[in-house]
Amino acid sequence: MLPTVPDAPAYCPTRHCRSIFHRINGLNYHVREWGDPTLPLVVMVHGWMDVAASFQFLVDEFQHEWHVVAPDWRGYGQTDWSGQKCYWMPDYLADLEALLDLYAPAEPVRLVGHSMGGNIATLYAGVRPERIRCLVNLEGLGLPGDAPEKASGRLAKWLDEMRAPPTLGTYDSLAGVVARLQKTNPRLTDLRAGYLAENWSRPGPDGRYEILGDPAHKVVNPYLYRADEAAAIWSAITAPVLWLMARESDYAQRMAAYPGYAERIALIPQVKRAWIEGAGHMMHHDQPAVLAGHIEAFFAASAAPPLA
Repeated sequence: MLPTVPDAPAYCPTRHCRSIFHRINGLNYHVREWGDPTLPLVVMVHGWMDVAASFQFLVDEFQHEWHVVAPDWRGYGQTDWSGQKCYWMPDYLADLEALLDLYAPAEPVRLVGHSMGGNIATLYAGVRPERIRCLVNLEGLGLPGDAPEKASGRLAKWLDEMRAPPTLGTYDSLAGVVARLQKTNPRLTDLRAGYLAENWSRPGPDGRYEILGDPAHKVVNPYLYRADEAAAIWSAITAPVLWLMARESDYAQRMAAYPGYAERIALIPQVKRAWIEGAGHMMHHDQPAVLAGHIEAFFAASAAPPLA
């Protein structure tokens, strides 16, 4: 057993999490659940190179009791890798639909998505509007969109990465993983960083800690981001949407300054926008109590079913 962080206090969750596995689209899918299954359902989906355990701090700050369900996306955490050389956005939508078929086959759900998960959730809400009661988007901002003349270069880069697949770094100890997490997010406390490190990595065959993610996730998408198509899908959403961005997030600042981006969000028929102060992109790590307050207030205001 490799050493962990010496004498470091451990984060103690206030709400117990259960690990459950489901067979979804041919993969052994790991799902975390909090709360009694008879409680109102909330589905949370994480971002790129993250895991479902990342929502623990947010769940701990809820003032009301919920049945929270959060999957590790394919190729992340304890869910199977796809076995392919790259990952495709439509597969995530299919996985989300299969998950909702298991947990809410006959009623619309409260859906929360962060970053990549927010992109997936928002697209799904436009494709299957009848299945969403309300949606919280945590910096699932998409991309500005590229000029068509960049398409050839993008495909060439994808071909290069198919020939020489990317890899992920490893760490000599759990303390090294903690240091890596805090380098990326200096706001991350020692307690939270330690908890995340234990759920974001594991000792590999050589004794070094490896990230619980398929390196194939790093392969570039061969196709340019289709901003116009995304906007058209967003405009088909019928559920109320809470769009949250973090004031200290470089990503959010860049996207907010992009010409036409605010107008793209405004195409969503029922959207409320707000900023989380004192937080970066990982707002559910930086300000979980503030974020929980926003989400629960939105849930209360969106108690009615979505529009027909």
